[in-house]
Amino acid sequence: MSSETDITDSDHDYGIGPDQLADETPPAYPPSQPIHEGGHGHKEPSDAQYIWIAIILAVLTALEILSTEAGPDGPWLVPTLIVLMLVKFWVVASFFMHLRFDNRLFSFLFYLGLGFAVVLYSAVLATFHFWTG
Repeated sequence: MSSETDITDSDHDYGIGPDQLADETPPAYPPSQPIHEGGHGHKEPSDAQYIWIAIILAVLTALEILSTEAGPDGPWLVPTLIVLMLVKFWVVASFFMHLRFDNRLFSFLFYLGLGFAVVLYSAVLATFHFWTG
């Protein structure tokens, strides 16, 4: 092969040299040291707390199942199921999405978006319920 057909890295200008890559590489942290220093002061649940959360969610789910299986459908069935659903949603969003431990602004924005979605969904359902031909 001639030197004209040999392609090497020096033939291409990528704009980054090996010395520049070394300068931008973040330092490696040992696993015991947090990546962000100084901390934000929020505490996450322990494994035991996650087990208690799972037990609470299982009990709420059992209550939902029992309320639908036991007895006739009364006027309190749907409101009871909605309340249980909202409690379960709050527990999952608070602990598993870490909203309880984050900045309150994130929680506010999350619940604001959720509120807008509920209003929109309700408006669409009302449209189909009241204005069907």
